[in-house]
This record gives sequence, C-alpha cells and structure tokens, in this order.
Amino acid sequence: FGVNCSGMHINMSLHRDGRNLFEDASDANGLSKEAYYFMGGIMRHVKGMAAVTNQLVNSYKRLVPGYEAPCYMAWSASNRSTLIRIPASRGQGTRVELRCPDPACNPYLSLAVCLAAGLDGIAKGLTPPPEVTENIFAMTPATRKRRGIEALPGSLEEALAAMRKDKLVMSVLGQHVTSQYIAGKEAEWDEYRTRVSSWERDKYIINY
Repeated sequence: FGVNCSGMHINMSLHRDGRNLFEDASDANGLSKEAYYFMGGIMRHVKGMAAVTNQLVNSYKRLVPGYEAPCYMAWSASNRSTLIRIPASRGQGTRVELRCPDPACNPYLSLAVCLAAGLDGIAKGLTPPPEVTENIFAMTPATRKRRGIEALPGSLEEALAAMRKDKLVMSVLGQHVTSQYIAGKEAEWDEYRTRVSSWERDKYIINY
C-alpha cells in the first residue's frame, strides 16, 4: 500500500525486410503512419484487452491516479503518465510501449491481443487521438472529458464486461478460451466481492 506496484511494460515494433516499419524520420515524432495506426488499434481495444493484460482483482489497485502506472487512455513520446509511451530510441529501435500490463498476466494471451489490436489499427487506418504532453493525473475531470481522455476499467468486473463487448479480443482468443477464462474470472470476482477484508474490519468495526 502506498508504493508503486510492479508493471510489465510491453514494447512492440513491426519489421519487414530488415526495416522497422514504425520509423519515419520525416515525422515530428519520428513515427510512421503504421506506428500511429498501431497505437490507434491498441487504444480502440485496450478496454477489452484489460481483463487479459491485467487479470487479477489486485491488478486494478495498481491502475489508480497518482502512481507510475497509467489509468487514462492517452499516448506521448515523453509523458510518463500516459497509457502508451514512445521510448526515445529511433531508427531500428523505434517502438510502441504499452504500460498497463502487469506481471500476473498470461504473456501468450497478452501478446496475442496486443498484436491483434495493433494490426487491426493498421488494417483499418485507426488514427490515435492527439498526443498528450501534460501530466494527466494533474488534470481535472472536466479537463480530461474535454480532451476526450477516457479511463481504463477500474476493476476486474468492469474489464470483463468490456472484454465481452470487444469482438476482436473474443475472436483472437477463441470461443473455448474466452468462455473458460471469463467464467473463471467472474467466479474469482464473486469470491472477492463477498469476502470481508482486514481493511473493512479495521475501518468499520469500531465506528459502526
């Protein structure tokens, strides 16, 4: 409690014939249109991906304002409060860094949904919103709303609901995996929400 939790940032790039397709020296950020479209795809599907990249009840106690982990959907080449960051390296090192996953995730499923979301963005030409260079945590709710900055799911329950609505994520994992995964995670959430924690006892037993 009160400290930054462990993340598992996923760095992604796309190569063809030895060339990094995310790099474009003529762009202000050094990024190609494929890089922007890839980010657009990630941001389109990240709510539906969250139950995979952040699969525990405890995962959502990391994705809260004021710590290093992102909880708002934005990207930047320099801002460390955003969901997607573009590390400084360019040329063959140009890459997109997704900062919300944590080490409890299944890496095979997480990489599968990340790749599918990014490629869907390229296939459909999904342009991400403008870069956000300011500290999002310092913004008021009204400012975030005006800027169109949405929040990631705030709990495993919300993430599972978003996953059910995302046809791409569901199709990538397949009917068997999604049905078993969602059933198991819903059971986990039900078990959690019916338990009385030590925080509840410490907080309420004297006062009420």
